[in-house]
Amino acid sequence: MLKINNLHVAVGDTPILKGLTLDVPAGEVHAIMGPNGAGKSTLGYALSGRPGYEATEGAVTWRGEDLLDLDPAERAAKGVFLSFQYPIEIPGVPALTFVRTALNAQKRARGEDEVSAPEFLKQVKAASKALKMDFDMLKRPLNVGFSGGEKKRMEILQMALLEPSLLILDETDSGLDIDALRIVADGVNALRGPERSMLVITHYQRLLDYIKPDRVHVLAAGKIVASGGPELAHQLEAEGYDRYVGEAA
Repeated sequence: MLKINNLHVAVGDTPILKGLTLDVPAGEVHAIMGPNGAGKSTLGYALSGRPGYEATEGAVTWRGEDLLDLDPAERAAKGVFLSFQYPIEIPGVPALTFVRTALNAQKRARGEDEVSAPEFLKQVKAASKALKMDFDMLKRPLNVGFSGGEKKRMEILQMALLEPSLLILDETDSGLDIDALRIVADGVNALRGPERSMLVITHYQRLLDYIKPDRVHVLAAGKIVASGGPELAHQLEAEGYDRYVGEAA
């Protein structure tokens, strides 16, 4: 279970999160919605350990362990995965090499046996087929020359192979057409399970038509200002965020 209590996060001298409290039980999918500048991406970066995003107050535990006390690699080995809103390109590093290196690094950190090359290829071919990705694309440098939809599918492919226990999806729907959105959502839904928790960060309700959340939270001015069931997302789509921004001010 993810438990966030009174979390304050600053970037440089600028406070972004200002007392955010949130619980995500094991097996549940929670959506985070809110206006631009509310702190949604900052929350994802803070949980994954991105440098420059300093927790100045509060506590975060994942499965009872202090998450803020771990470096990013340790958090990844504990099962924390952040899917980027804008996946970066890494010239010169084939996507297959990148994913296998990450997978085996996590297995070593957990004291598990590494995945052999034949077994890895078997796994990645099955995952790429499910996501309707051309396997030859994975031989190219990571995300270089990929379309927006291809980059997002690559993120979901990594999730499928790494099998994280805490998934943080930062605007995964950004830049996707309808067909790509369905394929990516299907890939996310395939990872739902009783021991896996998800935070889905999005501006729009349309993604939640496919990834149906257990709870929806409104993040405004650096804190959660409202929570509810899936119907809250429909309300936000119809009415916007003005009401909640005013309440948070």
